[in-house]
Amino acid sequence: MSRSIVLTGGGTGGHVFPALAVARVLRGRGHKLLFIGTREGIESRLVPEAGFDMEFIRSGGLNRVGIRQQLQTALHLPGGIAAAWRSLKRFRAQAVFSMGGFVAGPVMLAAVAAGIPVVLMEPNATPGLANRKMAKRVYKALLGFDAARAWFPASKCEVTGLPVRPEFFELQPKSSGVFTLLITGGSRGARTLNRAARESWPVFQQAGSPIRIIHQTGTAEHAALAEQFAATKLDGVILPFIQDMAGTFAQADLVVSRAGGTVYEIAAAGMPSLLIPLPFAADDHQRRNAEALVEAGAARLVLDGEFTGERLFQEVEALRKNPGVLASMRERVRPFAKPGAAERAAVILEEAARV
Repeated sequence: MSRSIVLTGGGTGGHVFPALAVARVLRGRGHKLLFIGTREGIESRLVPEAGFDMEFIRSGGLNRVGIRQQLQTALHLPGGIAAAWRSLKRFRAQAVFSMGGFVAGPVMLAAVAAGIPVVLMEPNATPGLANRKMAKRVYKALLGFDAARAWFPASKCEVTGLPVRPEFFELQPKSSGVFTLLITGGSRGARTLNRAARESWPVFQQAGSPIRIIHQTGTAEHAALAEQFAATKLDGVILPFIQDMAGTFAQADLVVSRAGGTVYEIAAAGMPSLLIPLPFAADDHQRRNAEALVEAGAARLVLDGEFTGERLFQEVEALRKNPGVLASMRERVRPFAKPGAAERAAVILEEAARV
C-alpha cells in the first residue's frame, strides 16, 4: 500500500545525499514523497534535480553560531514549525524521515505535535542538537556509530550505518602502480587541507618520493593551486570537483579528508585514511567520528591546527613504507560501513507509517 512520507534534512551534501538515497528506495516501493527544506540550503538544488517535490520553510542554526544568528533563528522558529505543520497536514504525511541540519528541528517538532511518527538518521558519533532534543520522542533512531547509542533510549535505536552508493562497496584494493594519495576537502574544498598540500609539494619533491597526488580543492582555490602544482613537476592532478569519487577511490592507496560523511565512503571502500576533523563542526562531531575509527585501528588522525605540509609528508611516508599497516587499516575500517542502510531505513519508515 502506498504511504505518504515526508523527508527533511539539509544545509550540506552530508545531510541531503543520504536522504535522497532513502527517497529513491521509497519511490521504487511506490510511496508518495515530499521534501521539506530551506531555500538557502543545498537541498533547494539537489532535491528538485533528483525529481522530488519540495516545499520550503525558514530555519537557521542555534549551535555554534553567534548571538545574532541565535536570535534570528529563535524569531523564525515558531513560523517554521507552523509552516512545516501545514505542509505535513496538506500532504497527509504518515511518517517523517529526518537527516538533521537546520531545517530538521522545526519539521520534527511539527510532526510530533501532529502525532506523526518520526524516524531520524544520525550519522555522527555525537548527535546533532536537533536529534539530541528529539531523542525520546522519535519512533526510531538509525545510527551510524555505536557510540551514539548513549544519547537514545535502547529500544528506539539501531546501528544501520549511512546510505553509501553501491559502487563503493564493490571496490577492490589497488594492487599495483605508483602509490597514489587522494586529498579531498569535500565539494567546497577545505582551506587547511589545501594549504598543507601546497606546503608538502616541495617536501615530496626534495625527498624524491614515488607518489602520485589527486587533490580535490573546491572551486575557490583551484586555479591558483593547479598552477602552482604544475610548476612542481610532481605526478598527479588538481581538480575543483570529482564527479566519480568511487572511481577515484579505486586509484588511491590512501585518502586524506575531513571526518564527516566521507568516512562512510572510506569505510565502504575499505580505504586507509588520514582524517583531519573540521574544528568548527557542531559539538566537535568530526573529531568524535575520527576518534572512533582511530580507536579501532582503522584510520590515523591529525588535528586541524597541527596539519602542516611537513606533517602531511611524514604521515604519508610512514604509511607508504608500511604496506602491512595499510592492509590492517583496510580490514578494520570496513565494519563501519553497512550495506543496505537506505533499504533498512525504508522498511522502518513503512512500519512507522502503519502506526
